[in-house]
Amino acid sequence: MLVIFVRTLIIFLVLVVVMRIMGKRQIGEMQPFEFIVTLIIADLACIPMADLSIPLIYGVAAVLALFLLHQLFTLIEQSGSLPKKILSGTPSVVINKNGVDMNELKKNNLGLDDLIESMRSQGYFSLDDLDYAIFESNGKLSALENSEREKTPSSMPILLVNNGKLLGKNLKVINDDEENLKSFIKEIGGTLKTTEALTIDGNGRAYFKKKNEKFRILQFPLRQGVKW
Repeated sequence: MLVIFVRTLIIFLVLVVVMRIMGKRQIGEMQPFEFIVTLIIADLACIPMADLSIPLIYGVAAVLALFLLHQLFTLIEQSGSLPKKILSGTPSVVINKNGVDMNELKKNNLGLDDLIESMRSQGYFSLDDLDYAIFESNGKLSALENSEREKTPSSMPILLVNNGKLLGKNLKVINDDEENLKSFIKEIGGTLKTTEALTIDGNGRAYFKKKNEKFRILQFPLRQGVKW
């Protein structure tokens, strides 16, 4: 028991030193290759702690080797824009003055629901609350607020159409049917297939984004008594 305690203490101290040298970004804002290195270090560190058949020096050597690899990749990343782009990727503007950019979302394997979730975590509930939204290379969302946004929204917008697909479960929330929604989209000059995004809040305020067009804010005729 004492041997395991001492081995664990040594590995812990080695990890503390290595992580401190790697820098604060390693803890809060990791790039993809940094995340991979961190995961492998965590896995390697666990093995010599409990398995007495493995010399402790092997675990320490493996952690130090990964540290050196991390430092090498960091130098390569900082050597120019192309290596940085290859290793860490580039920021993606997923919302601009025209609205949601579905192509940029697809490039990053993200969906409209992922974007909305990230916005909610920062206190933005409607897609037009932002003039610009950027997914940074570390996966975090940076937002430039629309100066005309409603500061205290009275109702939560519900996503009804996501890149041409109707979300039937959400349609039930507004107590409406598919045909009525399609008729509304047709009246405003679109089709379900060409609709990239459609959200509606409890006041009937609709965010409508048609493919290759700027988004529009419209009024959807909610059925009597429907509000959330």
